[in-house]
Amino acid sequence: MSCRVYPCSEKTSRRHEVRDQVSTRLAEMEDVICQTQEHRTQQLKDIAVDIRSWIVKVKKWRSIYYTMSKFNVNDTRTGFIAEGWVRTCDLENVKQALKRGATTSGSVVMPILNTVGSSMPPPTYHPTNKITKGYQVIIDAYGVATYQEINPAIFTVITFPFLFGIMFGDMAHGLFLFLFGAWFIHKESYFDLRKHLLDEIISMLYHGRYIIMMMGIFASYSGFLYNEIYSKGVDIFGSSWRMPNDDQTYTSSDSVTLDPKYDYGPPYYYGIDPMWILSENKLTYLNSYKMKLSVILGLSQMTFGLFISLSNYRYFGRVLDIWFTFIPQLIFLECIIGYMCFLIFYKWFFVDAGKSNPSILITMIDMFLSIGSGIDSDDKFYEGQEFVQLCLVIIALCMVPIMFAAKPLIEKYQRNKDVADYEALSYDSDDEDLEEREKAEQAAELDIWVNQGIHTIEFCLGVISNTASYLRLWALSLAHSELSEVLWDMTMYYAFEWLDWDEGGCILLIFIFAAWAALTVSILLCMEGLSAFLHALRLHWVEFQNKFYDGNGYKFLPFSFSLILENEENLEEISAI
Repeated sequence: MSCRVYPCSEKTSRRHEVRDQVSTRLAEMEDVICQTQEHRTQQLKDIAVDIRSWIVKVKKWRSIYYTMSKFNVNDTRTGFIAEGWVRTCDLENVKQALKRGATTSGSVVMPILNTVGSSMPPPTYHPTNKITKGYQVIIDAYGVATYQEINPAIFTVITFPFLFGIMFGDMAHGLFLFLFGAWFIHKESYFDLRKHLLDEIISMLYHGRYIIMMMGIFASYSGFLYNEIYSKGVDIFGSSWRMPNDDQTYTSSDSVTLDPKYDYGPPYYYGIDPMWILSENKLTYLNSYKMKLSVILGLSQMTFGLFISLSNYRYFGRVLDIWFTFIPQLIFLECIIGYMCFLIFYKWFFVDAGKSNPSILITMIDMFLSIGSGIDSDDKFYEGQEFVQLCLVIIALCMVPIMFAAKPLIEKYQRNKDVADYEALSYDSDDEDLEEREKAEQAAELDIWVNQGIHTIEFCLGVISNTASYLRLWALSLAHSELSEVLWDMTMYYAFEWLDWDEGGCILLIFIFAAWAALTVSILLCMEGLSAFLHALRLHWVEFQNKFYDGNGYKFLPFSFSLILENEENLEEISAI
């Protein structure tokens, strides 16, 4: 049975003596166990104080050895040779750091720092601060800028929140976004200490706090321009419309028709006149205004993108791209969309709507489908319109073959000239080598033509599709305004209009207000805000940046203990999830 037999004396005194001995041993064992636990606890407490620094040291040593493993050994095997990228402005700092390291380590051989050439393109580095870092992340998500290419984040700091504000225009909603972002900024020190403990969504909102604040500022500005606060107008400067009969008293059910010739005074000081918010044709007027405004903003940003490409071409010395890419693209864009914006301004300033109301959309369609045909007097904006439109169409069509063929033909001529000069100075080569070289040249030339054709088709079609894409500014602004108005009419308007204040209406108003506030925050601020953010992102990535931005570079990632530790902590959090 594998049992152990213990002797048991028949004498009572002997048994008591054995029992006391056992009790003594048990007490001693308990003391040993307690002391061991106390010692272990104290040791763990001491280790806990230093464990963080130990982990940091181990990670630093590991990163150092990992980096040194990439070094090459010199011919005499007495030192290492390392190659890497260093910012020009930091060369002197690197030299001083190497000298300090050699002195501290007691090295006899001083390190040597030489500048060497490389066939690889240098990495891209953009210094950022707390405000610009979020915008730079947005740009880098599309693609890291090619070395010395213009960084779109410089302009995105303003254009991104501005386009968001156009789609999210409401003074109250913009104020809430501004306060939300300002609260994160006020609590920076609190969140910085708990940066790695934050939830993913909270962390994303915190890192975009300056973007949120600026989006709120521009949304409030656009809401002031639209004269909307919770979809309601505000009579700030006094309406410029006058009632036909000042002595007559009107009720809310009366309908009055106002003629701008007789009932409209000086223009409203800024934004939309509050009388339009009460009119029955509010949507017709605001749709026309916001739609035209979207096209004008789209043309402005796309033209600005083309001029940024001109700066890139000039900096890199790409003369052919200036003459046969930038100029034809600019002329093609202005002949079509620029002319449309000209008609918008011409109709605003010179067309009398009481006499004629020509359609800009129909005019642009007939400009291409009815080339050279006459225009009815009711659809004509100005005299000589047929000739001007015919010239613009011809000029735009002539730009297409220039964009497609001019640059490849000139490059082919230059290559043939260089090859002819080279062959005149070189010895005769084998027929097989000559045949292989001709095949390689033909394949390269075919790739050039295909690539140029793709870019030409993409730009020509993009002129129309990108302009239409900017109409999302109008669509999102309209959806936000109408949804805000529907929420108000279904909740607060009903409460103010139908509740009986003497029979518990005040108490019911509290619940109705809570429902309206919850729907406003969840739908208008969160869902609509996210939708406007994504649409503004699309306008920058596709419609704006494709005019000038290559984005084929790679980031400059210097050896930094802080970056290494931060990345490893992020990986540990991901693996824990």
